[in-house]
Amino acid sequence: MKSVIRNSLIILLLLIVAAGGAIWYIWNGMKPAATGPAVTFTVEKGMGSSEIADLLEKNGLIKNATLFKGYLKWTSEGSKFMAGTYSAAPGATYDTLIERLNAGDVVKKETVAFTIPEGYTAEQIADRLAQSWGKDSSAFLALMDSGQDLQETQLLGIPQENDLRHRLEGYLFPSTYELVKDSTPEQVIEKMLEETQKKLDSIPDWKNKLKERGLTLHQLLTVASLVEREVVVDNERPLVAGVIYNRLKKEQKLEIDATVQYLLDKPKERLLYKDLEVDSPYNTYRNAGLPPGPICSPGLPSIKAALEPEASDYYFYVTKKDGSKTHLFAKTYKEHLANIKKSEAEAKQ
Repeated sequence: MKSVIRNSLIILLLLIVAAGGAIWYIWNGMKPAATGPAVTFTVEKGMGSSEIADLLEKNGLIKNATLFKGYLKWTSEGSKFMAGTYSAAPGATYDTLIERLNAGDVVKKETVAFTIPEGYTAEQIADRLAQSWGKDSSAFLALMDSGQDLQETQLLGIPQENDLRHRLEGYLFPSTYELVKDSTPEQVIEKMLEETQKKLDSIPDWKNKLKERGLTLHQLLTVASLVEREVVVDNERPLVAGVIYNRLKKEQKLEIDATVQYLLDKPKERLLYKDLEVDSPYNTYRNAGLPPGPICSPGLPSIKAALEPEASDYYFYVTKKDGSKTHLFAKTYKEHLANIKKSEAEAKQ
């Protein structure tokens, strides 16, 4: 009888020791890994919790992947882990690691912020992007000329015509952007094209309005670009757009200085008569109708003005020289000449 009791006690003692050993093994295995420098690891899309546990162990962030997997099952965690690149230092608890993986607390990539003002040309945009990314402007301008392999080029229906100076002129929306530093020129240009589409879609029923005017998107943006370069005060944009349509309907040359300025290496304070004779399809002093395409990137107010112009009997306008940056409008050429004299008189006061 004593031997039975003794054997039972020995077995019980062994079980207690075994259980204690297992508990110690689990407790020790679940303790945070020894502290050390931070490591970077990437959770790829489609990775399961088991693969992520192995990844954490491989990077020295946990001691035992098997125990971590068991903890995930016990706590019903692991199904919401987010992909991305993380940075973590050994010494974090299971709960801390789980919380970060659930929240997608990834390493923030270095970004580049840049602003494209309304009225910038493709060449000016290329120069601004080159400064921001430390690249040669030709890397961006070549894409603006070809539009090759850019999805938005097809979605926006941007034409490819020999007369166009830059194919994407007018389609790169002027705004402030922030993109990751390692973005390619293609990704940068694509983002700007996407912004144009978003801004167009922000205009209620814009496609039907465009159809009602009998215009293509290319023609709309061309008119908008003329308005952008001709007008400073927003409330005049619809009226100037109306003047442009009036002249087009009458088949009268637009004679817009901005189309000539677009052809010059550097803008001039005042155009000379010889400048107006430059041989180019963009020169609206020599050619009737719209130029082949936009002459700059118009902002949303100019696009809206081109889509919904203000009706009037005006065919002429001249900039006031009183510093207001507004215009004097006229129905006839005679009235226009009188407005020019009036403007010049105001400049002398």
